Amino acid sequence: MTDALSPPTARSGTSRQLWIGYGCACVLAWLLHVLAGAEFQRGLWQLWQAVYQATLTLWPPMLLGVAVFPWVRWAQAGQGGTVVEALRHAAGALAFGVAWEACDYAASWLLYGRVYANVMLVQTALWRAIWGVIAYAAIGGAFAAWLQARRARAASLAAAQAESALARAELAVISGKLNPHFLFNTLNSLIALTRKDAQAAEAALMRFAGMLRYVLDTKRSAADRVPLGEEIEFVRDYLALESLRLGKRLQVDWQLDPATFADEIPPLSLQPLVENAIQHGIAPRVDGGRVGIRSARNTMNLGLELSVEDDGAGCEPSRLDDPAPERSGIGLTALRRRFALDYDGRARLQIRTRPGAGFRVDLWIPQ
Repeated sequence: MTDALSPPTARSGTSRQLWIGYGCACVLAWLLHVLAGAEFQRGLWQLWQAVYQATLTLWPPMLLGVAVFPWVRWAQAGQGGTVVEALRHAAGALAFGVAWEACDYAASWLLYGRVYANVMLVQTALWRAIWGVIAYAAIGGAFAAWLQARRARAASLAAAQAESALARAELAVISGKLNPHFLFNTLNSLIALTRKDAQAAEAALMRFAGMLRYVLDTKRSAADRVPLGEEIEFVRDYLALESLRLGKRLQVDWQLDPATFADEIPPLSLQPLVENAIQHGIAPRVDGGRVGIRSARNTMNLGLELSVEDDGAGCEPSRLDDPAPERSGIGLTALRRRFALDYDGRARLQIRTRPGAGFRVDLWIPQ
């Protein structure tokens, strides 16, 4: 079944490698037989005689070995368990020995006549049977190991593909959690603003329309990437809306490297961190506070470094492992899971906080 699931090109490529390896093993066995029978000190004639003997002795098992492969594949694929498979191999070894003896007998008859062939049959029948079992075990064992290795590779590839599909599906679910969470909080802010300043609410709605367009554009796939510059503009619009609500209580410190604006990141990677900083670090304080947003190029690995921090109350680092800690809403929790799955696990998200020392999230995204 695993063979049927493998691509035809992959099967043909691996089969070609198998038969090239089999041919090389036959040549090696032939050369060793020649070297074992040659007596170089006695002249060139002895070498040719060793070549003749090696060829006459080994051509039957080399030729019959090709037929061992489909037999081994059938023996492994059949039903019945280990005992039945062992019986199949025993029958195969017996048939291999008989066929080897038949090939030797036919060659001797053609080369030296029937009498010589009968004499050689009587003298070599037992040894041919023994060597037939040994040769079948060597050839069949090699083929069985190759088939088992191919099945293991196919199973590993299928498992990797299934895991990749599961990760993509989970990333899609995570992305779906981020967007409604953002929209819910932003709409609440706009509702609160309409009660205070209708004109400002109208301007905010225009900004919100642009933000909504960005959110809808990034709903194509969990594997989509957007330039950091677009995400920054989106965050600026979001901060402008929050500034209408918080006024001078919200201060933003931008430390951005323009060289990183073309770097690609998953959409809505930065905004949930900024929202988390405002909701938990700035909004609860009467005097407000500062949110710092930084982007830089890592000089060692050329990855993108992003950080969002606030000077709020912070929290105990141990509370971050709580399924529902006070500073870990849906946005931050989903981001942590996203970066654990995306980029083959190479992206990193690190949180630094302690009571009274604010809250900081550092991202490293490979480019």
